[in-house]
Amino acid sequence: MGSALTQLRAGGFSIGIEAPLDNDWTPAGEQARRVAQRLPGEPDLQRHADLARLADRLGFRALWVRDVPLYDPAFGDAAQVFEVFAYLGYLAGITRDILLGTAAVVLPIREPLLTLKSARSVQRLSHDRLLLGVASGDRPVEYPLFGRDFDSRGSRFRDQVALLRGGDGLRLPQGLDVLPANPTALPLLVAGLAQQQPAWIGAHLDGCLAYPGTPQDHRTRVAAWRAVAGDKPYASFIHLDLVEQADAPLQRWRFGLRGGRHALLAELQALQAADVDHVGLQFRRNERPLAETFHEIAETVLPHFAAHATAPQPA
Repeated sequence: MGSALTQLRAGGFSIGIEAPLDNDWTPAGEQARRVAQRLPGEPDLQRHADLARLADRLGFRALWVRDVPLYDPAFGDAAQVFEVFAYLGYLAGITRDILLGTAAVVLPIREPLLTLKSARSVQRLSHDRLLLGVASGDRPVEYPLFGRDFDSRGSRFRDQVALLRGGDGLRLPQGLDVLPANPTALPLLVAGLAQQQPAWIGAHLDGCLAYPGTPQDHRTRVAAWRAVAGDKPYASFIHLDLVEQADAPLQRWRFGLRGGRHALLAELQALQAADVDHVGLQFRRNERPLAETFHEIAETVLPHFAAHATAPQPA
């Protein structure tokens, strides 16, 4: 496995953050969105650079961004707004240690050679911090707009994985190549099954990006993943509202939880016990200021999982 995958699992368990770096799904965030006349699901990105730098300094392991090419009001979610590879290149320039992941790039609607060049560019510019999450996509409206067939996305996904691997899929006339030619293979993590059989996924991809769930959900999913992929990394996400009272009990909702830091720590320890390797925290429902929340997690939660982690940078 490449260095980014090794770093993701350093210490046995790690915690990251998922963009957008805004709590726009809260009542206060919704009110601010209306005042600013942003679209429903469009976050406030005024502080995204400062918060990305802060997450890096505090020792969060990875910053994950999504690939949502077109805003669709039916979904009401613009993700982090910026084009995924352009944004990763920007983040590579303003951070030092934090891994930069995609969760996940929709391969079948993209031009394959440009995707390869974009991914290699980010990998080189970030000094091998890229974690390339990939998927087949789940928004049918996008495919005809990009001149792609929705029903054949599974076969296109396989072809693009082969190309990203630089193997048989890279068929160029003699003398031509895609630069930069990075010495480290692109680390590919899959979101969902991407219209493939589990055995194929386990054999051809380097890691799993699983949908959020309870520790028991993940225990079952991890077992299925290990059966086809062996010891390759397994990661997932939590939509978190970290309340100020440390002892506030855990309350579950779809894709996440609300509670104090003790409840969060217990949940993360249960996920670690379920053999999950990494969890990315998403804060769009978080009522408190994000900088304050990042500091609390870094100071009271991260140290419990920091056996071999990179030490936080000085402020």
